[in-house]
This record gives sequence, structure tokens and C-alpha cells, in this order.
Amino acid sequence: MSNSIDQLAEGGRGIKLMWQIADELSYTRTIDGRNCLSLSKSYELEGRNRTQNIKKASALDELMNLLNSWDWQDETEQEEELNESSVQNINLQVNTDVKALTQVLEWFEQLQDLSLPNEVWWQFKLALAEGFTNAVRHAHKNLPVETPIQLEITVFNGRLELLVWDCGPHFDFDAKLKEIIAADRKPCLDLEILNDPCLVPSRATTLERSQLLIAG
Repeated sequence: MSNSIDQLAEGGRGIKLMWQIADELSYTRTIDGRNCLSLSKSYELEGRNRTQNIKKASALDELMNLLNSWDWQDETEQEEELNESSVQNINLQVNTDVKALTQVLEWFEQLQDLSLPNEVWWQFKLALAEGFTNAVRHAHKNLPVETPIQLEITVFNGRLELLVWDCGPHFDFDAKLKEIIAADRKPCLDLEILNDPCLVPSRATTLERSQLLIAG
């Protein structure tokens, strides 16, 4: 297993890995002339942890929650509203430099105290690494190192969302993804290491060890 971040997936494997990890994956042109990679992943939320993930509300918030708990909404609507409640939102902007991956992964670590399943944690971390390195190596291939890459992660109750903005030329992401999947005879091989509980490290693992896993 290599310990070099330069060994991260290339030649389309990064896109395929993100597709395997994500429940929803898209790449769209924004009105300000950038591209936005959007990746979301859902996970099972344990009932006893649900309230632990919600930030402490003010007295007014508690009163509003009490009012909203009345029969003005049916149970399905209340559940959907709870699931879409943002638990935490973090943002980062870095230069177009693959060496900034260390900074990106350290930034992600601030979410380690949230009650996320360990497998989901590591798969989403891998998706973040691939989304960032794809922007560096492909979208910004011929652009100055000072070109910014903007990252945003939002944690909801039961769902994680990653947004990556780049300044490169737009391309047909869906067509490229279909081409990659059609050409690959082993579509699930890349995630075998993350599907084996014996091979998934705990979150207490050092940053160096986590880079080894992602770079593998």
C-alpha cells in the first residue's frame, strides 16, 4: 500500500469511486462561471443519538419546537423536517495544490465528534479526497496554483452533503461517468477495503494512517 498522495485514483477511477460512495452525485455549471460537484450520502440515524446531533436551541427555539410538535404537521412531515435540520456546516478554500490534501483532511476532522457510522465516515472522507484531487488534477490542470477550490460540507440528521467548486472548463460529467462504468469489468472492487469491517480503521487513527488508506 503506497503512502504517497500522488497515488490517488486517476484516469476516471476517482469519479467511479465517488459514484460508488454517493447516493446522489452531480456536476453542474453555476451562474458565476464555476463548476459545482455535489455529493450526498445518507446513513441510518440511531434514535438515541438523534437529539445529540442537534445544536442546543435557545428558549425561543424550544418554544417553537413545542408549537411545531402539535398536530399542525403529520408525522411524515415532522420526520422530513427533522432530517433536513442542519447539524453542522463547515467551509474551506484552498489553492490548486495536491499537497493541500493534508489541510483538507485536517479540516474534515472537526466533524469527528458527530455520531456518524464509522464506515460512512471513512467513505465520505475518501469521497472528499477524490473530489478535491479531481479538481486539482483535471478541472485546474492548466490553471495557476493560486486558483481557488472551495469546499463545503453540511451534516444533516441522516445525510451528509459535500460541495466542491472549481474554476475549470465544464464537461459532460454524466457521459464520462457512463463511459467509466461501461469500461470497468469490476465496478465494485474499489470499495472492498471500506466494506470489510476488519480493514476500516477507527476515527482515532492518526492523519498519516488515514492518508495511507485513502491513497491505497
